[in-house]
Formats: sequence, C-alpha cells, structure tokens
Amino acid sequence: MSVEPGGHSIQDLNKPRHHRAEIVFAFASFGFALFLAANIPAQTEWAKGFDFVRQPAFWPIVAITAMTGFGALELWLCWRRNRQVSGDGTLVEVGRWFRAAEYVVWFMAYVWLVPLAGYLPATLVFTAALTLRLGYRSWTTIGAAMLTGVVTVLVFKSFLGVRIPGGAVYEYLPPALRNFMILYL
Repeated sequence: MSVEPGGHSIQDLNKPRHHRAEIVFAFASFGFALFLAANIPAQTEWAKGFDFVRQPAFWPIVAITAMTGFGALELWLCWRRNRQVSGDGTLVEVGRWFRAAEYVVWFMAYVWLVPLAGYLPATLVFTAALTLRLGYRSWTTIGAAMLTGVVTVLVFKSFLGVRIPGGAVYEYLPPALRNFMILYL
C-alpha cells in the first residue's frame, strides 16, 4: 500500500469516510423527491397533438423519477452503512449544515434591502458586512470588498444593462441624480 505525503493512502479514495449524518441528507432528499413526484399531476400537463417526448410534462417526469430512484438508492446505501459502522456526531454535523443557512438569511436580507436602498448602496453595505462577518478586520480588505461590490454593480447595471429596480430612497434625490442612479447605479 503506497502512502502519500500527509499520511493518506490511495486506497482511502475507494472507501470515503462515513458520516452518520448522511442518513439525514438521504431521508431529506428522498422525501423531497417523493413530494415532487406526488405533485406531478398538479404541476404539469399533457398537451394534445404532441409526441410523447415533446410533452411539457415528459422531462419533469423523467427528472423526478430519476431523482426518486437515486434518492431511494442513496437512502438504502446509507441505511446499510449506518448499520455496519458505528459512530456519533450526527447532530454536530447536521448543526454545521444549518449554520450554513445563515448565509441564506444574509442573501434574503440583501434582496429585501435592494428595493429600499438601491442596488449600489445595498451592495456596498452587504459586501462590507459580510467581510466583517467572515472575520476580516483590516480597512484594506473591507475596501477591496467594497470595490468588488462597485465593480459588480457597474458591470451588471452599466455594461450588461441588467434592469434592477431603483431604491425607494432615490425618490428623495434631485431629478438628474435620481435618473443617473436608477439607470447606472
């Protein structure tokens, strides 16, 4: 058995480390697949005069059927591994998964703030806030994050012409500045 630098063997690639929390993910993904499968009739339709594979419902059914099949297979394999391998830490790992949901909350707050404050001000606030949240404290890093936000706004609004609603605070600006902010920032 050859051992790579760092103490890992090549055979470890064939047997990845098992985590008991995989069963939680397997149950959740299989349950979601069953939910989608149960809602196929209400969410899709069959149109008259089209071939079977050209039906609007065909590809969603194929995708959901595959998702259900692979979800069942993953659930079965996880069930077998959990019976063979003991270990704890399931709740700790699931807790890590939910901690990642914090960034979903950050994103939703950003989406809520853009129509109120405007794309540029909201982006500047959130790039700075997320930089601080990630633990960076130097003014150089915060400035670089905010510069990245300005470049992002300029690329999307000015160069790509993506239409993002102007902020409600823009109503209080003088007309010429208001139009400029709505169109370009």
